[in-house]
Amino acid sequence: MGLGLQIEVEELEHKLVLRMKGRIDASSALVLERKIQQLMDENHKQLILDFSEVDYLSSAGMRVLFAATKKLTAKKGNLVLFSLNEEVAEIVRMAGFDKILHLCATEQEALQFFR
Repeated sequence: MGLGLQIEVEELEHKLVLRMKGRIDASSALVLERKIQQLMDENHKQLILDFSEVDYLSSAGMRVLFAATKKLTAKKGNLVLFSLNEEVAEIVRMAGFDKILHLCATEQEALQFFR
């Protein structure tokens, strides 16, 4: 679906889970940004990102996540991330984004976030 990043969308409990596989870097961040924007344009407000198969997150990727969080919050929605590997989680923490983004350990925890 892009250079280094594949995204599949699955609906679970009336929420969309974006199952991502690969790297979110400068070239593939645009793929993620377009997919999130497309879903928001379709009026989806509860997005869950599965990071279980994402092995790298660049600053460009973090900017996409931050912008999406702001847009969804403005629409009374949420962006939730789960299953970040230790390296990706550390990048998020070092940037201070763990205070901005909603991070969950498991898919079940992410789904329950909206209840």
